[in-house]
Amino acid sequence: MDPQKPGGVTGTWKPLEGIRVLTLEHFGAGPYGSAMLAELGAEVIKVEPGPGGEPSRRVGPFFAAPGDSLYYQTWHANKKSVLIDLKSAGGRAGFEALVRSADAVMNNLRGDQPAKLGLDYAGLSPFNPKIVCLHISAYGRDNERAARPGFDYLMQAEAGLMSLTGEPSGAPARAGVAIVDYMSGATGAVGLLACLLRAQKSGIGCDVDVCLFDVALHQLGYSATWYLNEGFESTRQTRGAHLSLTPTQTYPTADGWVFVAAMNEAFWQVLVKGLARPDLALDARFADLKARLANRDALTQALDAEFRRHPTAHWLEKLSASLPIGPVYDVKQALENPFPKRTGMIGTVPHPQRGSLRVLASPIRINGKRLEQRAGSAAGADNEALLKP
Repeated sequence: MDPQKPGGVTGTWKPLEGIRVLTLEHFGAGPYGSAMLAELGAEVIKVEPGPGGEPSRRVGPFFAAPGDSLYYQTWHANKKSVLIDLKSAGGRAGFEALVRSADAVMNNLRGDQPAKLGLDYAGLSPFNPKIVCLHISAYGRDNERAARPGFDYLMQAEAGLMSLTGEPSGAPARAGVAIVDYMSGATGAVGLLACLLRAQKSGIGCDVDVCLFDVALHQLGYSATWYLNEGFESTRQTRGAHLSLTPTQTYPTADGWVFVAAMNEAFWQVLVKGLARPDLALDARFADLKARLANRDALTQALDAEFRRHPTAHWLEKLSASLPIGPVYDVKQALENPFPKRTGMIGTVPHPQRGSLRVLASPIRINGKRLEQRAGSAAGADNEALLKP
């Protein structure tokens, strides 16, 4: 069997090789989604305004080279770049020529912009009827908020996510990363790929819409289902505890914190055995899941006292083989952790000016192998190769 072909055990082939995607994107949601496509082998061509390219190239404080920020490189590995003025006749003609050879066009502009710029299926299908047009907007393209700008943190606020994040005694808090941007990009990529499959069979493309607000609201998950059907209002829980399963939360150790997820009876038994506290299992207050939830404060107090007896490393060594438990790390600890280094989740790519960049690898593996990466192209680096008459 050829290892370079699909089905090979050790091949380094990428499943989207041969797929061309044009993307008009900026900052988080669009770039995250197209980065996944590029890592999977699609030829992602970033269409940027001149002369300096997309604004995130200039977001500091750290730069690989002038106009090439580390912020930018985070979501643009493997992508090509062309500088095109879509509002000029020559620029539009060059873009339309690329559309004829493309499989998809994606953007994360304001909802009122794709139609105005001719980036939707109605505008592009005359040049390529198979084209799939992905639109990632703040609020969608078909409602009273279509022209509004919007960003991740606004969505976390309005969709109720901030009301579930942080301590009950504190102010509502956002997630520490732009999780709605990332989920919107990934959701958009799924929609785009599904419609590409359809277009390959039917010969007809379409518009695909994903908006940050919808994705944010969708992340409420079972909290939404509980409210919509039972009127139950979920609230912030102390120490990030699960809403209904306990003990599932953080606990202080002698030198830090651990998160324990004893979400069923079997894990509860493992926990009390590992703590050498069989009496807790015999206590009527903690007899089953319902009782433990009703008496969570008392249980937390008892478990706090036990976990504080030893450092985090002790509890991980003692419990991690049989109980879901993990350390609570800061960013430095998370990135210096030997585990992701051993698994290849942290890698290095060459950079023409800096020499090399340390990067996070793709979380997707093909035949057990991490996907190869390269630094994102400089602004306009691929104009000559891609826009030749």
